[in-house]
Amino acid sequence: MRLHHIGLSLAFLLASIFSFNVSAQSTYPNRPIRLIIPFTPGGVTDTSGRYIAEQLTLKLGQQVIADNRPGASGNIGAQMVASAEPDGYILLLGYAGTLSINPSLFDKVPFDSMKDFAPIGKIGDAILILVANNDFPGKTWAEVLAISKKDPNGLSYGTSGSGGTPHIAGELLKQKTGANLVHVPYKGGGQALIDLLGGNIPLVYTAVAGANQYVKSGRIKAIAVSSAKRSPGLPDVPTFIESGVKDFEIDDWVGLLAPAKTPKPIVMKLNQALNEILNSPEGKAKLLGMGITPTPGTPEKFGEQIKSDLLRFSPIVKGMQIKSE
Repeated sequence: MRLHHIGLSLAFLLASIFSFNVSAQSTYPNRPIRLIIPFTPGGVTDTSGRYIAEQLTLKLGQQVIADNRPGASGNIGAQMVASAEPDGYILLLGYAGTLSINPSLFDKVPFDSMKDFAPIGKIGDAILILVANNDFPGKTWAEVLAISKKDPNGLSYGTSGSGGTPHIAGELLKQKTGANLVHVPYKGGGQALIDLLGGNIPLVYTAVAGANQYVKSGRIKAIAVSSAKRSPGLPDVPTFIESGVKDFEIDDWVGLLAPAKTPKPIVMKLNQALNEILNSPEGKAKLLGMGITPTPGTPEKFGEQIKSDLLRFSPIVKGMQIKSE
């Protein structure tokens, strides 16, 4: 008889937990959500992340707070989310460099890109651009190449950090053209652009999303973009392919992720809200203006991209012997 009561009590407890979980998911969100941006303000992750946070706030009826947590090429912010409670109240603004390149770049990363996150959806592909400060004499890639070869010390170019997509793009550019470029890593694309604006570095390889406003206002010069086609936001800037670098194409991406084991209904609610933003005329125009091509889709499709990019970048990083700094 006692065993019968224990069995009933256990069944009641399990039913209560299940009922509570279902109720929590159906009323989600009922408090503010934190979106961890693993880089300093000003770069592509920051500008796109803050816009998505603003729009999700409107869609979900709860404030989505953009929270910059830079360090270790995005590893610190990513680890925060990987180890967080999987309840949908802490999310990650995922970046190609952090999730697909860092595992090959660092001897150890504090997360597993495939096991520790629940993909929500990709925001879009971010076009990369090489920009110069206004005092730099070159205006085209051919002129930059010629100047670099005349400088015995090489031309410095800044990026958001060692092993990020802009860094890999810069190293591939050196391989293809023989340019004498010297990499200078920063803690984020925004800091690299600040130094460029101040004349402390001649070149920066970054995302159009961060550089766009400064190019349009004439505060810096655009050299070329590394996409297959010109950026819709900067249609006058040529591609590297147009500038004579054959088959040179490399882009970035940004997306939303939650901790692994986040309940599927919560993931799908966030995915639906994100896709509504990406499919809206206003959302498309805003992101295209940043240099990001919106890519609405499923969590599964985003997860497949992370996996395929892990396989794609691993031999490149190891072949170049790039190491974290």
